[in-house]
Amino acid sequence: MSERPRRTPEQLRSRWWFDNPDHAGTTALCLERYMNYGITLEELSSGKPIIGIAQSGSDLTPCNRHHIQLVERVKAGIRAAGGVPFEFPLHPIHENVRRPTAALDRNLAYLGLVEVLHGYPLDAVLLTTGCDKTTPACLMAAATADIPAIVLSGGPMLNGWRGKDRVGSGTIVWELRKRMATGEIDYPEFLARIADSAPSVGHCNTMGTASTMNSMAEVLGMSLPGSAMIPAPYKERPMVAYATGARIVEMVWEDLRPSHILTREAFENAIVVCSALGGSSNAPVHINAIARHAGIELSNDDWQRLGHDIPLLANVMPAGAYLGEEFFRAGGVPAVVHELLTAGRLHGDALTVNGRTLHDNCFGQETQDEDVILRYANPLVADAGFINLKGNLFDSALMKTSVISADFRRRYLSNPDDLDAFEGKVVVFDGSEDYHARIDDPALEIDENTILVMRGAGPVGHPGGAEVVNMQPPEALIKRGIESLPCLGDGRQSGTSGSPSILNASPEAAAGGGLALLESGDRIRIDLNRGEANLLVDAEELAARRAKLEASGGYPYRDHQTPWQEIQRSMVEQLDRGMTLAPATKYRAIAWDLPRDNH
Repeated sequence: MSERPRRTPEQLRSRWWFDNPDHAGTTALCLERYMNYGITLEELSSGKPIIGIAQSGSDLTPCNRHHIQLVERVKAGIRAAGGVPFEFPLHPIHENVRRPTAALDRNLAYLGLVEVLHGYPLDAVLLTTGCDKTTPACLMAAATADIPAIVLSGGPMLNGWRGKDRVGSGTIVWELRKRMATGEIDYPEFLARIADSAPSVGHCNTMGTASTMNSMAEVLGMSLPGSAMIPAPYKERPMVAYATGARIVEMVWEDLRPSHILTREAFENAIVVCSALGGSSNAPVHINAIARHAGIELSNDDWQRLGHDIPLLANVMPAGAYLGEEFFRAGGVPAVVHELLTAGRLHGDALTVNGRTLHDNCFGQETQDEDVILRYANPLVADAGFINLKGNLFDSALMKTSVISADFRRRYLSNPDDLDAFEGKVVVFDGSEDYHARIDDPALEIDENTILVMRGAGPVGHPGGAEVVNMQPPEALIKRGIESLPCLGDGRQSGTSGSPSILNASPEAAAGGGLALLESGDRIRIDLNRGEANLLVDAEELAARRAKLEASGGYPYRDHQTPWQEIQRSMVEQLDRGMTLAPATKYRAIAWDLPRDNH
């Protein structure tokens, strides 16, 4: 690695605001308002780096709320290293509560953060993350601005328990809604048992999207090694907050930026580790988006090519049995990386925020519990990554193979004459409201060979890409012991779900994708060997349906409810492209194209 020249105080971005004799009037205006609450002239204009802290914690984002306290340790670390901290809010993103979906807020938070990093006197930024989409929003903005940046995640909750049984956040919801459907538990008990899954501050304690994406930030090299999965209440969490604050100051002087870290090799590492973790089905959407903002084209073909044959090493829900505390104590992300480095599956020379390589940080960090983090040669699942399906229904859709249960495999993928393939008639639902209204209607004649299809749930149709594809069967089937059916759709599903649904179909129905042509009663063939998903209708019939759809104005979806919904719909790309805003991905290193004076 070539040594970059160290920056000097005269080269700080913040000096254009706080120490610019050529524009004395503007400098004075910038200084005097910040001094009105006690910051000194010496702090602002004597060559100390100004470090922004993107505060994602708020009462509206409970998974990140403890960042409000953690930030005091961050600030202490920044000051000890000779920097000046400036805290500012990130647009709130809360996965469980935000309607119609928190996916709408990822791009909005990204845009707001980009404007802050470009237009304010910041030399670097510390990104506080946790809940699902706070992490990609922050990393997308860091890639666009390209000032020194580092991620501090808030960490997962403590383990949830009910008696001697572990209760995983999110995952338990999908399990207990089936128990409620059969009448085994009632609504009050359902809510009481769900509450067991959230025993402390922090984000999901399963390997859902929050744990996955914060692990990906570490693997990408954007957070300190070993920090992603420290449980939120552990003493190590404020300790690493202090260390992260101190490190970002040194990164300013080293001029260590996201563009030096977010390389193609780093993203390929993320794909491999995500597969070994049994990571969220939302990770490809977000990783592809971050890559595109970093100027790197990453596709779902890359996810299958690099990740499908990676073994499952993390025995963590929903693909495994344990939760965040055990995973951390077993060695966390570094232990998984060590196994993959030993097997030669990673780019070990990828640079990270501490100035060392991924190999330097993780090699030798062996698992401390082989029940929780398994050896490469003895995995839970041999081929645990994603399969990228294509056909006349869509150009791309993903299936997470690490969560294919033994029961699902037996019923749908074990025909000796047609292994890893199945056919079925479809029942089509247009949005989650339609599903909830009709799923138990006997007239639909849903049986164990039915494929449930959800459309109108993508970035344009919903809007935002809703987590609704993991549909449970009708109550009548659940009572017969059939607890899962094949599901397919142009939306997403929660990363905490253990359903092997076919997700993120692109293009979506609302963008003219093949799902818009489906009719209930059609038959679909899924072939995992060939990577295909096809509607078994002849081309002439499909052409007639397409002409009819276009004559009627295309697939119908609900009107915009807010200005942002209309704006995003007008420029959002499909899920396989990361659901980015089309005009945004062309901007690079914008913080170094200094903004014009405001006076």
